[in-house]
Amino acid sequence: MRIGITCYPTYGGSGVVATELGIELAALGHEVHFISYSQPFRLSGRDGGIFFHEVPVSSYPLFEFPPYDLALASRMAEVAEFYDLDLLHVHYAIPHSVSALLARQMLAARGRRLPFVTTLHGTDITLVGLDRSYLPITRYSIQESDGVTSISDYLREKTLVDFGVTRPIEVIPNFVNCDEYQPLKDEAARTAARRKLAAPEEAILMHLSNFRPVKRVGDVVKVFARVAQTLPVQLVLVGDGPDRSSAEWLAHDLCIHNRVHFVGKQEQVNELLPLADLMLMPSELESFGLAALEAMACKVPSIATRVGGVPELIDDGVTGLLYEVGDVDGMAAGAVELLKDRERLEAMRDAGRKTAQKRFCSSLVVPHYVRYYEQVLAQQGAESKDRGAVPV
Repeated sequence: MRIGITCYPTYGGSGVVATELGIELAALGHEVHFISYSQPFRLSGRDGGIFFHEVPVSSYPLFEFPPYDLALASRMAEVAEFYDLDLLHVHYAIPHSVSALLARQMLAARGRRLPFVTTLHGTDITLVGLDRSYLPITRYSIQESDGVTSISDYLREKTLVDFGVTRPIEVIPNFVNCDEYQPLKDEAARTAARRKLAAPEEAILMHLSNFRPVKRVGDVVKVFARVAQTLPVQLVLVGDGPDRSSAEWLAHDLCIHNRVHFVGKQEQVNELLPLADLMLMPSELESFGLAALEAMACKVPSIATRVGGVPELIDDGVTGLLYEVGDVDGMAAGAVELLKDRERLEAMRDAGRKTAQKRFCSSLVVPHYVRYYEQVLAQQGAESKDRGAVPV
């Protein structure tokens, strides 16, 4: 198949999943065309069968804000026609599914059918989509999609209830490449790498996100500060975003800044995660929790919140520990208990890796997407035949 993929190319779960999906699809022999305003940050050019098409956005004095959604729709139609795409797969409803709908209508006027699949990732439904300014168009674009997927049962149910959507939504969970995300097998190499961040006797706690308010990075620092009162530990924060500055100031005010390392955005997070002992994910809401999954694959349990789709991923007490939002004391106590009980920590590490391998490896999940694409295309062919038209 020839598949067009549109996502936000920035540091965030939806962009990461979309990019990794494209890489995996190309590895299976499909032709993948990314269509966005800039190249997704995890595209490194290491894979064949992947093409990037930039969306040019002109700025005119008349426009206070450049109309990216219209430029995207036009570019989608161009790429689909020039490269004979079979379908579009857009990640994050606003504005991508609306642009795909416009592109489909533009091509339909010329006798060409271009189906598109929308994948719902989280805040496009739980935050942006529920804004009264966007709710009607979000609902309409979901209803008009040729196929809709969500990354968790939680997000599927929330979409159906909050938006009154009547069309079926397929749940296809996020995934991880279990060959790239895995614990370091050479313990000597792991020890040497850890020494760049911490002394041999110190544990490493890690946080990975885009540092938006919903991630509660301040709680990460507070949890760590409490753990540091009891145990020799270091904190590594991977990523960047609007709350980084406040987290840096908080670490300074709590007098732990010499134990806290802000390493910024990292393309090869699979090389950092295996160095950690625990992942901290105290989010206010997570529709899935991709960072926790990537950590699990590397044998790193998570201290996380019992929100959204997280309980579908983390088995409380088995592959991680779950707490209520804002329970800084509870999370800190759980982290200390685990770090002191090495036998329990090791059992949790093993259980997390096994869960990732059995349920969330890309080799299991990506074929689910391929089957869904085939289902959508078959349905389009059947509808065209019913109308007496010949698919172009």
